[in-house]
Amino acid sequence: MADNRPIGVFDSGIGGLTVLREIWDMVPGEGTVYFGDNGRAPYGTKSKSTIIKYSLQNMRFLEDQDVKMIVIACNTASAHAYKVLSEKADIPVIEVVTPGARAAAKATRNGKIGIIATKGSVNSGVYKDAVERYSAPGTEIYQQACPLFVSLAEEGWWDNDITAAVCREYLTPLKEAGIDTLVLGCTHYPLLSDAIRKFMGSDVVLINAGKAVAEVVRDTLNAGSLASDGIDPVRAFYTSDEPELFEEIASPFLGRGLPAGTKHFNTDRYEV
Repeated sequence: MADNRPIGVFDSGIGGLTVLREIWDMVPGEGTVYFGDNGRAPYGTKSKSTIIKYSLQNMRFLEDQDVKMIVIACNTASAHAYKVLSEKADIPVIEVVTPGARAAAKATRNGKIGIIATKGSVNSGVYKDAVERYSAPGTEIYQQACPLFVSLAEEGWWDNDITAAVCREYLTPLKEAGIDTLVLGCTHYPLLSDAIRKFMGSDVVLINAGKAVAEVVRDTLNAGSLASDGIDPVRAFYTSDEPELFEEIASPFLGRGLPAGTKHFNTDRYEV
């Protein structure tokens, strides 16, 4: 029997749309409800307790939308809140760190992997630990916090002179270390892929966890008999900031006339 409930996806802003688009491509018949917490972004500079609180509130909102699965499309929230959410939810919860780590370990040729992420993710060490867990012995891992990348992505400055200068400032140590694989450890960062690739060079493989996450979503749907019948899937969008601004920034990336009909909602009304 088909399960036509939508998949819930949340992020601190528009970065999770990179994951959402991969989910649409992988399971096009599935409905989705996306919540971008732009009004409280960025998460990467917040404390662990605050990130857990925000994530729980976002989960409660998505549960109220009767979703059948929750995707934490934010590396910082995945790093700090996944365990808590997975313990409290009655539906599957999927995070973005592990799929990206597996992909990086598989992609490297010279055993030198770079990770760029928010300060919160870098300080937690969760991504580094995950990459080490799936990598061959002796693999060298280099981390770099790139906090301004989130702001650039949210502004829509995905590939201009300012972005190029920030890339040079953040990424020079990784380039000098000779990495051949770079994990984009924040779902906002794939929006800056062109600028990052120009600086790092075409020989460096950029790991966007979105596709790997979408594969986990597909497998979880199939394993749990959660797949829909694919008829007229919903595409709903919510933001804690201005819907018009959200759509203005996100539409060049998503295309297909989306996002459309975005509604405003503040999840801080939930007591957790």
